Amino acid sequence: MNLTVKFFARYREALGVDSVKVEGDFATVEDVRALLAKRDGAEVLSEQNLMCARNEDLCQLDEPVVDGDEVAFFPTVTGG
Repeated sequence: MNLTVKFFARYREALGVDSVKVEGDFATVEDVRALLAKRDGAEVLSEQNLMCARNEDLCQLDEPVVDGDEVAFFPTVTGG
């Protein structure tokens, strides 16, 4: 399965890239996150309050993925 993974805000800054292509046997967005979090410098993806989207729709980490999907990770947004 091939996926495009996009990073936003401080995740993009921490990782130094806007997006990556990943290939593997993924069932959920969590599987993608777990693989990427193991890479050097990607510990930021292990945060508890991480937000995610699949094909531009907000989702939970247990969201299923299929070949060709776009997954995005971004930090929670707070306002005041």
